[in-house]
Amino acid sequence: MKKCYICVLATAFLFGTMEVAAKYTGGAFNSIQLTFLRFLIGGLMLLPFAISDLKKRGHSLTAGDLGYLLFLGVISISISMTLLQVSMIGINANLAAIIICTNPLFTMIFAHFVADDPFTKRKAVVLLLMLIGLVIVANPAEVLSGGIDPLYLGCAVVAAVTFGLYTAYGKRRIASIGGMAQNAFSFLFGCAVLLPVMLIADIPIFGGISAQTLPVLLYLGIFVTGLGYYFYMKAIELGGPSVASIAFFLKPVIAPILAFIVLGEPITANLIAGVLFILAGSYVNMAPGLKAVKAAK
Repeated sequence: MKKCYICVLATAFLFGTMEVAAKYTGGAFNSIQLTFLRFLIGGLMLLPFAISDLKKRGHSLTAGDLGYLLFLGVISISISMTLLQVSMIGINANLAAIIICTNPLFTMIFAHFVADDPFTKRKAVVLLLMLIGLVIVANPAEVLSGGIDPLYLGCAVVAAVTFGLYTAYGKRRIASIGGMAQNAFSFLFGCAVLLPVMLIADIPIFGGISAQTLPVLLYLGIFVTGLGYYFYMKAIELGGPSVASIAFFLKPVIAPILAFIVLGEPITANLIAGVLFILAGSYVNMAPGLKAVKAAK
């Protein structure tokens, strides 16, 4: 389990730095462009591991698999991650990071319909805690007073909703395809959908890349997207989904601290209160799986 927890901590740190690193580029990249580049780099990095895993499983991708992966790519990359990137034009990185961490709330809702996952009393408690946390961090009073742009806040919320759909729908074939292949191919398919959008909208593919921005871009692509998802898949392989999901339990704590240190973004009282409710919801959500892991030891 030691290797598993190392993978969990590596995942949490790398995922926790995503919004901060993206914000650190200082607007040098278009939001769609940055999403395209980082997932293209990450997808290509994961591709050899994905092919190797498919061979081990003895699974050849069918036309149905490719359609399924294309749908996942559109939902997760073309829509969710692009909207998350757009949201950071108008809201702080710490707020965007916390909102995207509420995606398990929406995963539970969608899983009830697309994965035949029953909605239990425990899930109702998780739903309530995370909704309270989401409302607190969104801070309606500040939105109404003009302190937070509702358009960009809405983009972050829709990003969390669609990522929840991606996670729920992704349960359908992950047992046969494997998480490594599912991520690698959906990343690349999502980028393939973004490419014509960029060409039509006249968004530069490589514009903005300089000696100053290239290290951050490579960090986002290789470390956050490539290594981050590699460690996450390894954590699932070694300890199961419940243990691996601890990474998303840690991200709402890591991201605001890094945003404060690197970007100077304030850690407000409502941010802390909202994170506590989201963490409580995350813990209730993970608890049964963690107990099962302990009992199996």
